[in-house]
Amino acid sequence: MNWVLSNLDTIGDDVVAHLAIAIPPIIISFLLSIPIGWLVVRLRRAGGRPVTRGIGGSIVTVAGLLYAIPSLPLFIALPSILGTGLQDPVNVVIGLTLYGLALMVRSTVDGLESIDGPTVSAATAMGYSPVQRFFRVDLPLAGPVLLAGLRVVAVSTISLTTVGAVLGIQSLGSLFTDGIGRGITEEIVSGIVMVLVLAFALDGLLVLLGRIVMPWTRRNTVSRRQTRRVLQSAEVTS
Repeated sequence: MNWVLSNLDTIGDDVVAHLAIAIPPIIISFLLSIPIGWLVVRLRRAGGRPVTRGIGGSIVTVAGLLYAIPSLPLFIALPSILGTGLQDPVNVVIGLTLYGLALMVRSTVDGLESIDGPTVSAATAMGYSPVQRFFRVDLPLAGPVLLAGLRVVAVSTISLTTVGAVLGIQSLGSLFTDGIGRGITEEIVSGIVMVLVLAFALDGLLVLLGRIVMPWTRRNTVSRRQTRRVLQSAEVTS
């Protein structure tokens, strides 16, 4: 505890550096997954043609395989591909974006494919263009699934950011490497605790943001709770 109190500035700097690396990949992977997911769904629905459906499935498969690439070798290989320095945070940001896409593309496709045909037909009959229908009907209805995927990406990214510390890139992982090197258990534990705190805080923030942006999901939750209470009351009465 004494080490923590005497090194609050160091912990604070590592938290800021950690967020500076982790937040951009979360946002970028989410934004990139939307057009990719839309393309996959369009290909799969293109008249049921096997070729286009196969291409759509291949895109999802390739995106998913990105997550199978070990993080440390990827961070080491990217500088030679991008022409950046080994300790450039850009390498970690790009690597984390790829991992985010690996998770987010599947969620986006699942969310867009969960919209039933009658809803799409009704929006088209009301005169919505394909672009209008996507942003005003498809995307809002797929919102809960997108949010669930984004929460997984956020927690995963917060965790994977620590790997960059092995290459000397400042983050909360620096508390691990420095603590192990100097044999300071409190420093290692502090790093673990702060990573968990950031993950839970970001997840809670996304849930709150989802309730603000998608208030209809909150009403649905309330309705389900009320329904359960009525059923429970009925069981007790019977």
